[in-house]
Amino acid sequence: MDEIKKNLETGKLVIGTKRTIKAIKNSSVAKIFLASNCPEIISEDVEYYGAFDEVPVEKLNIACDELGIVCKKPFLISVVSILK
Repeated sequence: MDEIKKNLETGKLVIGTKRTIKAIKNSSVAKIFLASNCPEIISEDVEYYGAFDEVPVEKLNIACDELGIVCKKPFLISVVSILK
């Protein structure tokens, strides 16, 4: 959680599945975080693309709504990634 909060301030945080997958394809992701209740199809896609670039994927102990609050957004967030 501290890692997410720190990178939120620096602007190195990517929010969302589509933007994360696009960043993985560009080889610019250092780490991926998934919410605890992330839909299985989304987590499978992110883990699949992350495996190509050997990006570590961490499953958080918080739900989508709490992750949205941590990222200071008024919506649910399932996937967050940190740029290199």
